[in-house]
This record gives sequence, C-alpha cells and structure tokens, in this order.
Amino acid sequence: MAGTVTRNHRHREATRKSQRGTEEPPFVKWFLIVVAWLFLGVFLLLPLVNVFAQALGKGWNAYYGALREPDTIAAIQLTLLVAAICVPLNVIFGLAAAWCIAKFDFKGKALLVTLIDLPFSVSPVVAGLIYVVMFGLQGFLGPWLDAHDIKIIFAVPGIALATIFVTFPFVARELIPVMQATGREQEEAALTLGASGWRTFWHVTLPSVKWGLLYGVILCNARAMGEFGAVAVVSGHITGVTDTMPLRVEKLYNEYNAVGAFAVASLLALLALVTLGLKSLLEWKQERDFEQAQRAPADISGELSLHEFHQPARSA
Repeated sequence: MAGTVTRNHRHREATRKSQRGTEEPPFVKWFLIVVAWLFLGVFLLLPLVNVFAQALGKGWNAYYGALREPDTIAAIQLTLLVAAICVPLNVIFGLAAAWCIAKFDFKGKALLVTLIDLPFSVSPVVAGLIYVVMFGLQGFLGPWLDAHDIKIIFAVPGIALATIFVTFPFVARELIPVMQATGREQEEAALTLGASGWRTFWHVTLPSVKWGLLYGVILCNARAMGEFGAVAVVSGHITGVTDTMPLRVEKLYNEYNAVGAFAVASLLALLALVTLGLKSLLEWKQERDFEQAQRAPADISGELSLHEFHQPARSA
C-alpha cells in the first residue's frame, strides 16, 4: 500500500514538473488575451460596426432607397449570376482534382497540387490582366473573337472567367486532406463487392466528404461575391451592365454617395457574417461526427466483451 502511494506521488510530481514549462504567470495570460481582443476590436469589429452605422446613418428609408436603385439592383443580380456560374464549376473541378490527387498515384501529382495553389500566390489584378491579354481586342484571340462577335472582356464571360480563376482552389483544398484522411479502403471494398465507379462515388466517397465539400462551397461563394481586383480589370466598370457589388461600392463612394456605398457594403458584410456562422456550424458538426465515430468502436468492443462474459454462464 505504501509503495502504491509513493508511486502515485512520484507520478503527480513528474506530471507537475512536465507541465511547468507550459504554464505562464496569470498576468502574461491576461496580457495576451487583452492584446488579442484589442487587435480584433480595432482592426475587425470597429470597421464592421462602422459599415452598418454609416449605412443606417440617415435612417431605414435612405438605406432601402439606396438598395432599390436600378444600378445597384443590377450589380446585385450580376454578382449572384457570377456566383451561380462559378461555384458549380469549382465544385466539379474541386471534386475531380481532390479525388484524383487523394485516391491515385501518378506522375505530375506534385505539380498539379502546386498549380491548384497558384491563385493564392498570384495577384488578382495580374489574373485579370492575363485574361485581357488573352481575350482583349488587342490580345492573342481578340481579333478572332471580334470577327465572330464574341464578347468576353468587358462582359459577363470575362467576369466569370476571372472569378473562377481566383476561387477555384477553395473547394479542392478543402477536399484533398479530407479524402486523404478517409483513405481508399471504403472505395476498394465497394468495387470488390461489384459497385460501379459512379455508384461508389455517389454512395461511398461523396457522403464521407460532404462536410468538407460544404465548407469549400461556402468559402468559394463568399470569395466569388466579394472579389474586386480581377473583376475590376476585366469588367470595364460599365454602370448597370458589368458592375458587381464590390465595384458598385467603389463607384458610389467615389461619387460621394456614402449612404449608397455603405448600404451595398453592408450586404457584403452580412454575407461575411453568414459565412462565418456557417463555417463555425460545419466545424462543430464535423467535430461531433468525428467524436461519435471514435466512440463507436469502443462501444461495440465493450458490448462484445460483455456478451462474451455472460455467454459461458448461460451455457453452463
């Protein structure tokens, strides 16, 4: 008994000494917390509050009036249209790229992963300029497009192309680690049992990555609706035709229409808040499902052990 008490005491002492290096005085902890909250308050919360304060500064009637302007409505509609074009295409590309990278080994795999990350390292303005050089009137394909009366630059197709370039990594980068973590065993088992490739994808692969897919879609949609740099280069700033919501904010502000600019900006801010809320919800859902999946084998093994314990008694 005395030996057991001594071992427990030594274990507690060793644990306390091992944790001593990670413990800090209380003032250090509170200092770091205060600095973090001050930083968030000054650089995030105050500007966000200011957006809504400026938008509602002249009352709800002025706010709704600014949002009901025909050019503002056209900008909102164009933003929704571009997002509706880009997000499904990025979902298709993201699923294909993630499935290819996570489930197969092939030459050039590292290069493909690097190219997927390219939009993160290239300025959106440069991305827009690339499309102008390619499809502009003085670009490589410009004369041919003009001869066939096909408009890409300063039109909706150019805005969609620039937005797709900026946003296509989001879905793929969310799905690749999820698919790599799930492994290939489930797909191989389904194929062994006679399932086709499409049936395996719809009933095995897709359900296992659904939360990562939704997370990528949310981020992709938020970036598509808030993109400014690349769209500003290829749109031409044609009021009521090629102005998206971010471009409309800039134009209204340059015209000294503060209420209108902040009213449109408040819609983008609401989009950001909704995105953060959905992101947190999905992360919580993923963590809960992961914990349930971890507990399930332990529960099953416990039930089996209990069953094996009682089985001899009944047979006896």
